[in-house]
Amino acid sequence: METLVIIPTYNECENIGEMLSRLLELPCRVDVLVVDDGSPDGTAGIVRERMQGEPRVHLIERPRKLGLGSAYRDGFRYALEHGAEYVFEMDADFSHDPAVIPRFLEAAADADLVLGSRYLGGKVTVVNWPLDRLILSYSANLYTRIVTGLPVHDATGGFKCFRRRALEAVRLDLVRSDGYGFQIEMSFKCWKRGMRIREIPIVFTDRRAGVSKMSRHIVWEAAGLVWRLRFLSLFGRVE
Repeated sequence: METLVIIPTYNECENIGEMLSRLLELPCRVDVLVVDDGSPDGTAGIVRERMQGEPRVHLIERPRKLGLGSAYRDGFRYALEHGAEYVFEMDADFSHDPAVIPRFLEAAADADLVLGSRYLGGKVTVVNWPLDRLILSYSANLYTRIVTGLPVHDATGGFKCFRRRALEAVRLDLVRSDGYGFQIEMSFKCWKRGMRIREIPIVFTDRRAGVSKMSRHIVWEAAGLVWRLRFLSLFGRVE
């Protein structure tokens, strides 16, 4: 496989079938890996059914809810083991438009990590979020940029494309954060390893079905993580 899209899931039966269809219909050929955390709503069963006769669909089933960061780490290892050159992070709930994937691949021609940005060029491209969540997200990204120095506008976004060399440059076993924190940590460590990072504008639309996985714990984890990354960087201990 050359391009792998990793989709972590927990109770996404309302979205995953259509998302797989949309991805498999793209003009660029992609494989899709669903990492399911024991969804009681039958998400994994929908994926298993689609795998019959479709070799581009793959599934990792985990016994319980182990978290976003853990799901992506397992997915990254799978991608590296199977020879993928371009590896995407993407949500199952259509907040990320699969039609944008060809633009990511174009941008990856001269970048090691491409971020889909909701806050590029002074514009806010978020649809259907309440004002308090929008303010929280925008402020979190500004806070991250100021504290860590990471030169991106949207460090917490989850629509990303890694080149293989970027994933190989990061010690995945030492990436322990989850949620927003995981997104920040991966981008920060790629940057510190000298990887070329590029942002492209995307429109983020709040999920149309299912339940958001956002929690207060995820927010506080990210808030503390940026200071840990700052201090590790100051002492040359980012691994």
